[in-house]
Amino acid sequence: MNKAMLTVGIIILSLATLLMINIITNYSSGSELDYYLVKETAEAAMIDAVDIKYYRENGLLRVDKEKFVESFLRRFADSVDNTRNYQVAFYDLNEVPPKVSVKVDSSTVLSFNGDNLEMSTTLDAILENTYNSDPLVTNELKDPESDFGKAIE
Repeated sequence: MNKAMLTVGIIILSLATLLMINIITNYSSGSELDYYLVKETAEAAMIDAVDIKYYRENGLLRVDKEKFVESFLRRFADSVDNTRNYQVAFYDLNEVPPKVSVKVDSSTVLSFNGDNLEMSTTLDAILENTYNSDPLVTNELKDPESDFGKAIE
């Protein structure tokens, strides 16, 4: 009887260990996958949301907020799997210069005592251009009627 109970105990302990390893691996790899998914999705959505007309007229990059949010959510929804629950929040959306701050909370269907374990992924992204000088600032500095032109004189 003693050896049988020892065998059952070892089997139960090994199953519990495998379950814990599976949970820890799921959360650690899930966090890394979420980060890269948010990073690539934000980069592609920012490029999609660039206002070409504004860029042609002024030489500055400008991102349309609504277009960015729509593109981000569409791309993100296409890339995620159904084993997690996601909550996406946008904190800082600047059009000029283009900067976005995105926070994605994800949790699996597994819960302990009715509480889901959530992982948060936060990303701040800035879209840059290779221009040497800002044409709007240059024009403002040259204009004697502007506030900048008056400050220089």
